[in-house]
Amino acid sequence: LVADLTDAGALRRVEALLRVRGDIAMLVNNAGIGSVAPLEGGDVEAMDRMIALNVTALTRLTYAVAPGMAARGTGTIVNVSSIVAVATEMMNGVYGASKSYVLAFTQALQHEFGAKGLRVQAVLPGVTATGFWDTLGHPLERLPAGIIMSVEDLVDAALAGLAQGEQVTIPGLHDGAKWT
Repeated sequence: LVADLTDAGALRRVEALLRVRGDIAMLVNNAGIGSVAPLEGGDVEAMDRMIALNVTALTRLTYAVAPGMAARGTGTIVNVSSIVAVATEMMNGVYGASKSYVLAFTQALQHEFGAKGLRVQAVLPGVTATGFWDTLGHPLERLPAGIIMSVEDLVDAALAGLAQGEQVTIPGLHDGAKWT
């Protein structure tokens, strides 16, 4: 199902489909856009589109599947946030705030649905080798190679964290003392 989740009508169609399906076992909320633009002189319409995708779409799709999962007593929701959720000064403030929302919303879902058989995980990746950076106008070639994670390594780390029951997985962070 192809849909522009920033389009309210398209988002509602996806929600309706998810709501009536009784067999959704896993929702991975991975759609998102970012920005490095400063607030001063920034494009508020672009920020509104970012909130629509990073926050509103994620919330609505979760609302579409979580009640059914809870009724069945099983299901998994993986919300892809960003390390910027806890280091908001690293990029655009609206982007950081949207990713902080994803983390907080995921923690609330864990509290509400954990005892009902749902597994809920937030994944907070750092720099990952995707087209995200080109879209921002900051090609990966400009970043230190040592901080870039491949998509495959990100997925492996997220799935390993999920299998271990981690509620928050920070791929690439192998030494918890470094984060602390």
